[in-house]
Amino acid sequence: MTVLFSELLVPGWAQGPDAKIGVTAFADSSTKLPCHQADPETFFAESQAEISYAKALCGECPMRAKCLEGALSRAEPCGIWGGELFEDGKVIQAKRTAGRPRLNPLTTEATQVTDQNEKEVQLAS
Repeated sequence: MTVLFSELLVPGWAQGPDAKIGVTAFADSSTKLPCHQADPETFFAESQAEISYAKALCGECPMRAKCLEGALSRAEPCGIWGGELFEDGKVIQAKRTAGRPRLNPLTTEATQVTDQNEKEVQLAS
């Protein structure tokens, strides 16, 4: 997946004749933002480990609150924004795994033993 970042998506990018564009409106050029140092694909990961890594990168970012505010106002369709996972414009806790859900849930050994014991009790009665 290729991710294109447009600085024009930052709220307030064109307010007034002296408006600054992008995160430079909020952070000076000496600020090293994690999202500008890492691979952009990191913030649009599929696996839980990669999602956790992307969220960790946002942890100490000085722009975290502004980033989250902007993502909420734009209803970002996907990705990690401000340390939160977005899907369909909303913050979610975890991404659904790929594939179709099981029709019959997996049984654990404990439930199999319990079921077997119940059958034995029924046969003994």
